Amino acid sequence: MRTYLIGDLQGCHEQTLSLLERVNADAELRDPGVERRIYFAGDLINRGPDSLATLRHVRALAMGSGGRVDSVLGNHDLHLLAVAYGIRPEHKSDTLADILHAPDRDELIDWLRRRPLAIHTQGHVLVHAGLLPQWTAAQAMALAGEVQQMLRGPDIAEFLAGMYGNLPDQWSDGLQGPDRLRCIINAMTRLRFCTAEGRMDFKMKESGTAEPGSGLMPWFEVPGRRSRKDTVVFGHWSALGLVMQPHLIGLDSGCVWGGQLSAVCLEDRALLQVPCPAFQQHGGKKG
Repeated sequence: MRTYLIGDLQGCHEQTLSLLERVNADAELRDPGVERRIYFAGDLINRGPDSLATLRHVRALAMGSGGRVDSVLGNHDLHLLAVAYGIRPEHKSDTLADILHAPDRDELIDWLRRRPLAIHTQGHVLVHAGLLPQWTAAQAMALAGEVQQMLRGPDIAEFLAGMYGNLPDQWSDGLQGPDRLRCIINAMTRLRFCTAEGRMDFKMKESGTAEPGSGLMPWFEVPGRRSRKDTVVFGHWSALGLVMQPHLIGLDSGCVWGGQLSAVCLEDRALLQVPCPAFQQHGGKKG
């Protein structure tokens, strides 16, 4: 078995195909005939030029894989769900119209809402953005399951309507209802910086470093972070770029902004990348 994790696609279909070809070639070269698993770090769609084709392709791969291909949910994926259910309007910088008007829209949206918020495999936790320092890997997986249950249930529209907002910005085991679920979602799909106490900040989106004196730091640098015994793999942070540390892998290397689309093999940390043009015509902010 060889397991590959891939960073934010954001509707970059051609680059997705190119990287998947490299993944398959790498697996076949190293272990001919070996079974492979592929997991995506979320934000399959939006900002790039072909969100519809990208979403269709990943869904088709997953549907035919017997569970060997999957993706966690990112903030752009959740935004698409909110737009599709009439909770939020499209943003000017969105590239979601083709999905929303596609003949297979309902099938695509239904598949997307059933994706996990986190995946645990081989001592690695894959999540789109990050984990709060108070959480162990096991606790994070349980909390992700609470959100997944709501997304897959009959009250999804009501759930999505209560998903937005920056508060509560700090975890407490006593949180309940929409506040509890919102805090989980914000951490796993939006988190970049927080304080040493785990108070989340969502103002700084286009920087890889915190402002001096702000008291903020990247979530993974918080002293005593309880998930540090597991390797956390994340996307979401293109300004940070590729990160390869002993117990941390950051895979958003900014494909849609003219960087690269990245994949890493968990068994030996082999890094595979394809270059990407900047899709400046779509505008919008990173995130």
